[in-house]
Amino acid sequence: MPTTFTLKNIPDDVYQSLRASADTHRRSLNSEAIVCLESVLLPGRVTPNERLERARALRSGLPKAKFRPRDIDVLKRKGRA
Repeated sequence: MPTTFTLKNIPDDVYQSLRASADTHRRSLNSEAIVCLESVLLPGRVTPNERLERARALRSGLPKAKFRPRDIDVLKRKGRA
């Protein structure tokens, strides 16, 4: 059975963001708050096999060349410039 609870002292900027998001998604404030809570507290579960498949797919897209530590240092410095 659904439970009711009240939020107090919501910062104005958080309330305005929730209100804007609810308007954008054509939801009530209550429904938008529930969706936000669910997305944070009940994230989709990924099985170990799905995680492995994702890692293998990412790895297969990497270049086959091996990087030496010196090459990595040069690339790091280049990225910071």
